[in-house]
Amino acid sequence: MKHRIVVLGAGYAGAFSAGYLARRLHSDDFEITVVNAESDFVERLRLHQVAAGRDLPHRPLAEVFAGTGVRLRVARVTGVDVEQRSVTVVDGNGADRLEYDTLLYTLGSTVAENGVPGVGEHAFHVAARPAALRLRAHLAALNAGDRVLVVGGNLTAIEAATEFAEARPDLRVDLVTSGELGGWLGVKARRHLLRAFDRFEITVHEHTRITAVEPAAAIAADGTVFDADATVWAAGFAVHPVAAASGLAVEPNGQITVDSQMRSVSHPDVYVAGDAAFVIGANGLPLPMSCASAGPTSKQAIAAIIGDRTGREIKTTSLTYLGNHISLGRKDGIFQLVDGAAQAKPGALRGRAAAWVKSAIIGVAAWSVSHPTVGQAGHNYRAGVARERASDVAAG
Repeated sequence: MKHRIVVLGAGYAGAFSAGYLARRLHSDDFEITVVNAESDFVERLRLHQVAAGRDLPHRPLAEVFAGTGVRLRVARVTGVDVEQRSVTVVDGNGADRLEYDTLLYTLGSTVAENGVPGVGEHAFHVAARPAALRLRAHLAALNAGDRVLVVGGNLTAIEAATEFAEARPDLRVDLVTSGELGGWLGVKARRHLLRAFDRFEITVHEHTRITAVEPAAAIAADGTVFDADATVWAAGFAVHPVAAASGLAVEPNGQITVDSQMRSVSHPDVYVAGDAAFVIGANGLPLPMSCASAGPTSKQAIAAIIGDRTGREIKTTSLTYLGNHISLGRKDGIFQLVDGAAQAKPGALRGRAAAWVKSAIIGVAAWSVSHPTVGQAGHNYRAGVARERASDVAAG
């Protein structure tokens, strides 16, 4: 019987990992199945552009995995049973159960409502394509002078606010953040960020915490009412609750606790990559939920799966967080590098050059995911004696 590898999620981490495993592991010995809720590869990093009315390239996963041997199952994951090594999925035909020998969990994250009343009912977000399309339709129906309120001060909030202001200069865009906008950036980068917000005429309300969202307003802790024809919630990320419900060891925020080779510390036959993984980086700090974490965690999980299942030496990937790359509309941006302590370095790439670099990086990432067999010899590694390894680092 072939060794069954099931990959949950086909975002940047999942699609890349599945394609790489398929071209490295011999198809006579391994069977790889990818489960994803959508039939297309979604560029999550660009969903704020989708919401602003921009059309992105269409990348069907059936075409992405064509010729690789990967089996695609378009379905929603509703549960994982780590004791029975099975996954429950639901599609148009109802519920089904998939059994696995090795599980790679890359379901990522979604918007964090943070327990704020009204967010789920009245706010929009851009953490998933259906949500971005819903916001797109709503923004398209707004009239000149209507107000869009973006809640949050992170990268998603900044990119969404500037994208909306550039695409719809006839709208009034406000941003509310509980901290200081761009406070983690270096002096030059933050100065550039604030100039961009001034140029787009985005009104910023710092040190203001939203405690409730209503159909046409958001209420701050001090009682201030922010009128809004569209409230866009971008106040952080949360991990899908299926991880905690599965019996895997998780952190208080729901992330799956893994060792330095991305194995679950409680169930070493489960590997994790992307936002769902809680792992200590090279600087001794947890890697943040970020696109920048998807690459190194995916590469390490791939190396561990191949090594554990074929007996090959496991290559170590440096789990390093390099910095923040922020789009400020289509023609402006910031690339802020950080040091070993995750603090901003003095210099930063700014302006059109930063926007071009980010666009190139995103384009290359999407192209690489969409062409998993280009330039690579396939099906090299046969199954060997599986290594039963205990998790080597309890990160947490």
